[in-house]
Amino acid sequence: MDTTHLGRTGLRVSRLALGTMNFGELTDEATSFAIMDEALAAGINFFDTADVYGGPQSPDMEKGYGVSEEIIGRWLAQDPGRRDRIVLATKVYQPMETGPNDRYLSAYHIRRACEASLRRLKTDHIDLYQMHHVDRATPWAEIWQAMEQLIREGKITYVGSSNFAGWDIATAQCTATARNLLGLASEQSLYNLTQRTVELEVIPALRHFGIGLIPWSPVGMGLLGGVLRKANEGRRASPHLQQRIDKLRPQLEAYEALCAEIGEAPADVALAWLLHNPVVTAAITGPRTVEQLRQNLRAPSLALSGETLARLDEIWPGPGGEAPVAYAW
Repeated sequence: MDTTHLGRTGLRVSRLALGTMNFGELTDEATSFAIMDEALAAGINFFDTADVYGGPQSPDMEKGYGVSEEIIGRWLAQDPGRRDRIVLATKVYQPMETGPNDRYLSAYHIRRACEASLRRLKTDHIDLYQMHHVDRATPWAEIWQAMEQLIREGKITYVGSSNFAGWDIATAQCTATARNLLGLASEQSLYNLTQRTVELEVIPALRHFGIGLIPWSPVGMGLLGGVLRKANEGRRASPHLQQRIDKLRPQLEAYEALCAEIGEAPADVALAWLLHNPVVTAAITGPRTVEQLRQNLRAPSLALSGETLARLDEIWPGPGGEAPVAYAW
């Protein structure tokens, strides 16, 4: 699998990132291990998780938050050589306990959350430590001071953001620059053919600062994975997904017809469309099974023609360009 730089950094990562949100909640440990084995064998070296992944919080924490990291940690422990073959990313922000300082981005929580993630992951360092959401109640000077300390201690290497607005990215990056820090290496955002709002201001900000985009939900929670064909095969959609199908049915029909015309799986087309954007570093695939992972491996090598890209824009129009051109003269 091809690799590319993570934003403007010298770090190279695979064009597909293995998302592990399902590990421990929808995917059991044995299957999770098999998925990671398959991903590594296929050339995926970018593994993404979060401290909060794994399922609902429970008193013993064995069946709740942190379980995804624990599963990855046990997989890494099986073969110590694996750790140096992957770029390991996790996140901080979400509540991990019920105390007032067990969440968000205070220096207090960042330090404790990082130490806890390292224990669960059974490693001494995190390659990409991502802020899962912006915390506008904590000053950037405090956040960067905490991240700088972790970098100095060798516990993290790069810092990323997730679910940031364009102006949050600019504020974070300018503050980091004033402290002579590299700042953000990446931003993880909701981005797919059905959700293109980031094209207004987030993508222009990322391009300006040289920050790599890592789209999550690249197949729109299943909408872009051939959902109409699957429905015809008798597979039931969740009530929420069914509502979205009903709302977008004409577009979905046109989309799946286009995919059939070019002879490619809808999920692969959705992923490939993202990877055609030069700001995108890697798209996150979050398989529940080994077979789902295998189905996505074609996407990085799928080159969509200019005509196909234009037709996808017609079916799934974006916001009209970048701000303010999209809505003003």
